[in-house]
This record gives sequence, C-alpha cells and structure tokens, in this order.
Amino acid sequence: MFQCEECEYFSREDDGQISLKCDPFSNVKGPECLARWQLIRIDHMIACYQATLRYYEKFAPMQEKMFRAMENEIDSMAETESWKYSGDDYDGDDVDEDDDLGHEDDDGWK
Repeated sequence: MFQCEECEYFSREDDGQISLKCDPFSNVKGPECLARWQLIRIDHMIACYQATLRYYEKFAPMQEKMFRAMENEIDSMAETESWKYSGDDYDGDDVDEDDDLGHEDDDGWK
C-alpha cells in the first residue's frame, strides 16, 4: 500500500501539521489516495461543523434574552390595547357592523 509520506505532494510542517497538495481530479497515484483525501475532507467538514456549534452555543444566552424581551414587548402592547375592548363584550370574532374602518358592504360601497 502506498503511503502519503512517500508522495511528492506530501509535506509536514515544523509544528507537525500535515499538508497534502494532491488534487483528486488530476494527480492521484492510487485508489488509497482517494480514500485518504475523502477522509481528510470529511474531517475538515466535521471541524467546521463543530466550530459552528461552538459559535451557536455562544449566542444561545443572547437569543433567550431577545425572545424574553420580545415576549415582554408583545405583552405590553396587548395590555395597552386592552382598553379598547371590555372583557365581557369582546370575544375576538365579532366586528361591529357599523364600524367605520373602510370595510365594504354587501353592495360594494364603503
């Protein structure tokens, strides 16, 4: 089996990091090269995914605060609008027929 260390496209940095300059579309030496290249790519994708998860974990507390603030805003808006409706008269479905909100009548006139 062909080892990457024997390939001219292989290089190891001083800090031990491995660098492969091979291109799976043009200069593949054998089938094991493709398998290794795929493993390296999958490892890179996993590292990116884990970095994304760490990023989302940092935002989680801020998102919770934003959701609570939005809920408070919606609740306060509902409270400020509550004076328009009395608790017993308003069930949410009825609309006064003679309201002047621009609704059309049956004959098409406003």
